This record gives sequence, structure tokens and C-alpha cells, in this order.
Amino acid sequence: MPDYRYRKRPVTIEAFQMTRERRLDNRDWPDWMNRAWNLKRGTPGSLFPTIAGSGDGTLSIGTLEGNLEVSFDDWIIRGVQGEIYPCKPDIFAATYDKVEQE
Repeated sequence: MPDYRYRKRPVTIEAFQMTRERRLDNRDWPDWMNRAWNLKRGTPGSLFPTIAGSGDGTLSIGTLEGNLEVSFDDWIIRGVQGEIYPCKPDIFAATYDKVEQE
């Protein structure tokens, strides 16, 4: 009988937790998030206010599958091919370990 179980390869990703404070002050944003912010709204890889001009602070990410909303405290992940997507804090904690800088 064939085996249908697979293990995810260990990869290193970049991630940034979007808190309310970090949304109001983008000085700590990594370069890849600033580049995403400057892309055309809704294009794959873009990061933009969910409702333009609303001032509520919510963000969305443009993906090939459509726009995904980022809630406060979600992690924004930059994947192995440069794609970005949101991840809930509990899923992030269960899936990723911090890599110490060498």
C-alpha cells in the first residue's frame, strides 16, 4: 500500500508580526514589506489598507487567489519564492521556530 504521508521540508522564511502599534508606526517594517506597500493596490504581493481611506488600520495582502485580510497580531510571512501571506498567531507558533542570527 502506498504511503500518503509527507513531511514539510525545513525552510527559513521571513516574518513580521503586525500589531496595532506597528501598523501606526512603520519604522520597523522590513524592506520587503515596504516594497509590498508601494505596489499597486490588490496586485499579487501588494500590502494595502483594506478599505482605502478608512483609517481603521486594517490591512490586506493581494495574492493570486484574491485579497487576504491581515488582523492585528497576525504574522505576515514572506515565503521561499518572495510571496507574502498572513498567518494567525497560533498557527505561526505551532509551525515556526525562531532562527537565531549567526
